[in-house]
Amino acid sequence: MFIEEGSKYQISQSIKGFFNSAELMTVKSNNGITVQFILGDSKGHGSMPVEHMNYLLKRSNLTQIPNKRALLNTDQNEEQIG
Repeated sequence: MFIEEGSKYQISQSIKGFFNSAELMTVKSNNGITVQFILGDSKGHGSMPVEHMNYLLKRSNLTQIPNKRALLNTDQNEEQIG
């Protein structure tokens, strides 16, 4: 899974303690090796290896929140198909 800058993720209850009890994480940058992020509610920032973030996503400890632009594009594509 490609981790894009600006992507938002919901942090599961089981790992919130590792992220200052934040509920959301926003990717600030991804250089292919390390992902830098900002935690929601001004609870801090940090970084982790891309491999570790992919592991958290695979285990459903992080859940991507779809952005509004992607949802709008999906709606428009369905209208064009129908």
